[in-house]
Amino acid sequence: MGSYCMFNSLFLLMAFFVVSGEVNNSQILIDQASLLSFKSGVVSDPKNSLENWNSSKLQLCNWSGIGCNVNRTRVLSLDLSGLSLRGTISPAISKLSYLTILDLSKNFFEGHIPAEIGLLTYLRELSLSTNLIEGTIPIELGFLGDLVYLDLGSNRLSGEIPKLLLCNDTSSLEYIDLSNNSLSGEIRMNNQCQLRQLRFLLLWSNQLVGQVPQALSNSSKLEWLDLELNALRGNLPSEIVHKMPQLQFLFLSYNNFSSHNGNTNLYTFFSSLENSSNLQELELAGNSLGGQIPSIIGDLPTSLVQIHLENNLIFGSIPPDISKLFNLTLLNLSGNYINGSIPHELFHMKRLERLYLSNNALSGYIPSAFGDNPHLGLLDLSKNQLSGSIPDSFANLTQIRSLLLYENQLSGTIPPSLGKCINLEILDLSCNRISGVIPNEVAGLSSLKLYLNLSSNNLHGPVPLELSKMDMVLAIDISSNNLSGTIPPQIGSCIALEYLNLSSNALESSLPESVGKLPYLKGLDVSSNNLSGNIPESLQASSTLKEMKFSFNNFSGIVLNKGAFSGMSFDSFMGNPHLCGSIKGMRSCSKKRTCGVIILPALISSVFIILILCIFGYRVALKLSLRRKIATSTCPETEEEDHEANEHIHPKISYQQLIKATGGFSNACLIGSGQFGNVYKGIFEDNTKIAVKVIDTRTAGELSGKSFKRECQVLKRTRHRNLIKIITTCSRPDFKAIVLPLMPNGSLENYLYPSCLWNHRLDLVQLVNICSDVAEGLAYLHHYSPVKVVHCDLKPSNILIDHDMTALVSDFGIAKLVKGSDQGSVCVNDSASFCSTDGLLCGSLGYIAPEYGMGSQASTEGDVYSFGVLLLEIVTGKRPTDTIFQEGSSLHEWVKSQYPSKIEPIVEQALERYAPNGSVVPLNRLWCDVLLELIELGLICTQYSPLTRPTMDDVAHQIARLKQYLSGPSVEKSGSTKST
Repeated sequence: MGSYCMFNSLFLLMAFFVVSGEVNNSQILIDQASLLSFKSGVVSDPKNSLENWNSSKLQLCNWSGIGCNVNRTRVLSLDLSGLSLRGTISPAISKLSYLTILDLSKNFFEGHIPAEIGLLTYLRELSLSTNLIEGTIPIELGFLGDLVYLDLGSNRLSGEIPKLLLCNDTSSLEYIDLSNNSLSGEIRMNNQCQLRQLRFLLLWSNQLVGQVPQALSNSSKLEWLDLELNALRGNLPSEIVHKMPQLQFLFLSYNNFSSHNGNTNLYTFFSSLENSSNLQELELAGNSLGGQIPSIIGDLPTSLVQIHLENNLIFGSIPPDISKLFNLTLLNLSGNYINGSIPHELFHMKRLERLYLSNNALSGYIPSAFGDNPHLGLLDLSKNQLSGSIPDSFANLTQIRSLLLYENQLSGTIPPSLGKCINLEILDLSCNRISGVIPNEVAGLSSLKLYLNLSSNNLHGPVPLELSKMDMVLAIDISSNNLSGTIPPQIGSCIALEYLNLSSNALESSLPESVGKLPYLKGLDVSSNNLSGNIPESLQASSTLKEMKFSFNNFSGIVLNKGAFSGMSFDSFMGNPHLCGSIKGMRSCSKKRTCGVIILPALISSVFIILILCIFGYRVALKLSLRRKIATSTCPETEEEDHEANEHIHPKISYQQLIKATGGFSNACLIGSGQFGNVYKGIFEDNTKIAVKVIDTRTAGELSGKSFKRECQVLKRTRHRNLIKIITTCSRPDFKAIVLPLMPNGSLENYLYPSCLWNHRLDLVQLVNICSDVAEGLAYLHHYSPVKVVHCDLKPSNILIDHDMTALVSDFGIAKLVKGSDQGSVCVNDSASFCSTDGLLCGSLGYIAPEYGMGSQASTEGDVYSFGVLLLEIVTGKRPTDTIFQEGSSLHEWVKSQYPSKIEPIVEQALERYAPNGSVVPLNRLWCDVLLELIELGLICTQYSPLTRPTMDDVAHQIARLKQYLSGPSVEKSGSTKST
């Protein structure tokens, strides 16, 4: 009987497993069908990420992006973020009934959000951000009671926010991001709505109206509230934020909020923040807030690092108690009606880095205590009523980069001690009552890189010769003063100068010929002086000058409507009675000068033709000489010596091993190609992943061998964390290859442009880190490598990204080795690089330094130029080869034409493009500052004259400072905020 019972038990157990197995198999088939239906809605998969989603394979838990439970019986997660997928989201996804994580962010999905997602009752994380989804938010999402993380930001959603989404008593939501859409209507939350677990609410950049709902005060755990850039109204939500003791970031800027008591009382709101002991950033800009800044502002948490109150209607004085906020790094009160004097107590904030007080009604003297702020890098006191002299203590501001004091009532003289501000890049003292001479120490500030503006003052004396030391400055304006004497010819040493304004002074004598020879001068104004003599012919011959004013002087001679003067109007020359010529409106020259008018151009033409013939003959001889040198030159070591050295340094890898690792160099392993060969991914038997750069010796011929040896030479001699490391080489008469580690995150090119195969987003912190890595790598090559190396072909596709997002400079096929003295180099082409026929011009179009086109050899300054183009490309999102730059302009010139008055849209677009996770832009003040500094650094690096560019060591130091600036507590909070 016992045996019979045991037999029945075994039978029942076997039957259970059989039935259970069939049920599990049925569940997997349901999930598989749902996933294949989802795949059918994907119309473009450029990375072939869904290639292994195949109906013939039941192991769907091994499919890309799929996560299953322990028993591998149900799909729990679907993560396809950043794969450049295009198409629509299939409603069949709702059949994945056990799904807990659904992440389709950073793709190109279109259409609507399927309402069926509301059936996924176990869903805890839903992210559809950074797509092209339109339509309304389905009300069914409010049924997801277990949902913790919801991110629908950066899409094209419209309509109202469903009430059920914000008013679900069973809701577990901790993170809600609906930002950067076109949502309208009110934030509908009645008093019964209780999102008690909510920690992050991001609704910035929509079209929301109405007031901040009182029910939001139930979310007492809120840490981050961002309602910027909407049309919200009513009083500042003091009663709401008072009940949020965990609040760290509060962004209410650019709405229609008002202060209490009829827009007269800010005390109520500031007092409501006293209990928010972790508050770090407060932004209330652009709301037309009225009232005075109450002294209670000093009782806000000392954790505050940024306060933005600009562009409001705030009046009264700056309370001295604000100095209690000793951790502030940025204070912006500009664009208000603040009066009174600048309190001395303000300078107790020793960590202050940026202070904006411009466009107010401040009066009194500038406190000498300003010099006690060791970290102050920007000081903007412009457009006030400040009087007195500029303090000598400004000399102690060793970190100051921008000093803006224009449009005040300052008097006295310019203190010579300003010349000690060795990091100063912008100095604007215009529109004041400053007298005296321009100090030689200030005129000789070689650190000035953008502009010097001393216009509209009472300065007298001569134009200092020391101005010639400003060889990096782009603009000088000393107009509307009482300057006298002559214009020094040495001003021609300001070789980066683009705009020079000397108008409305008492300058006399002739205009120096050297001014017209400034190689990049675009604008010149010398009107309303006492200048005489002929207008220099060098100005008419200039290829860069676009705007000129010579009016109201004593110029004489003939002016022809040719060259740079072609198309100029008579207004630019009026008030010079002794001028004549062919400019429309100008009097014709008398007949007795006709002979001279005819003979002089003929004589000039003859000399010009002879000069051209001489230059042509010289260049032909130079080309023949260079070709002979290239034909007879050899590398420092022969190929055999290279190979022998590699045997001692690198592991031996056979040709057969490379064939096996790359599947016989199959197309399936091809990850890149060029004119001289292909790059294949491979994997050795020990699971080492590699990239094999195979040189096509049949089509590339002799040049391929030179490129191969050049890259081997560079990689063999250099060791740095930001340079690609060589594993080994393989060289046979019919086969040459370099084996490198495979970079799992592709190249920077893949990240910058959505059309590329790789489309993961980078935020600004990552980009600055990458720029720093590249700068450190180049600085090593230029200054610290055993053999100095000029890369010659820096561009995004040659910057590879490691598994930990470290950037490595790669592709040294046309690099130049420099031993001691400057040596000649062999220039070798690749798929995207260009070389002139005489070997003088190396690099990629758009990144080539301008001096290379004039015959200069490759230099470290050329690499700096390429790096500057890279910075401008990153910020603008434009390739230097875009069609808008193919008509005589360049990326550098386009950005410069927008700087500074039109630069804001470029910064805002970059801010949106590089926001962390495509969703968080509350840091826009800090981030705007960083983006602006990257633009300025890019402009400095791409100055036309190589002598005015900084070294890569300087650039690396500057970007390291930006990294440190971004590593503050604000940025640390901007990373992933998923709670699970």
